[in-house]
Amino acid sequence: MNGELLPGAHLSEDKFSRCLRVSRNTLREAFRLLSHEGLLVHRPHRGVLVRTVDEADVRDLFRLRQLLEVQVLRALSEADTRHLSALGTIVGQAERAARGNRWTDVGTANMRFHQQLVGLADSPRLDRIAYQLLAELRLAFHVAGEQEMYLAFVGRNRELLDRLRAGRLPEAADALEQYLADSQAFLLAAYRKR
Repeated sequence: MNGELLPGAHLSEDKFSRCLRVSRNTLREAFRLLSHEGLLVHRPHRGVLVRTVDEADVRDLFRLRQLLEVQVLRALSEADTRHLSALGTIVGQAERAARGNRWTDVGTANMRFHQQLVGLADSPRLDRIAYQLLAELRLAFHVAGEQEMYLAFVGRNRELLDRLRAGRLPEAADALEQYLADSQAFLLAAYRKR
């Protein structure tokens, strides 16, 4: 979810077992679990690769995002101020990273922002689903180019946070619904250009 590994990247058992200081058996088990979660793929005679996300995956991921993120906001009756404080911190990090042209950091902050939005539901199960969903989605964002993808959405995260802080929850849910539709359209257009 931090955007450190690009789609299609080969993951060397030797390199990662040394880097992570774990046995190859432990690493293979981790690779197996990440493959099960849809983040890695095992190719015979090629090894383990970071999964490449296609247009159908993007549509499916955004369908789930609409169901998950928007409905979390629609179900809120009172936003938890502790979570809103965390959202404010994340938005500030993204804004500083954007001013410094650190787009990978902006992307990571964006993922954390959306994960924290789901966290407003106070549900460990939804949190797990959101984490996996956003990790897969981060793989798709590499296609658009991080600066292009996140530039328009840094300000929208701030606007969404402002609506939540003001208690305008239905308005925030509507804004998020449009935000996600715009994000999906932007990403699919980038897929068609490549």
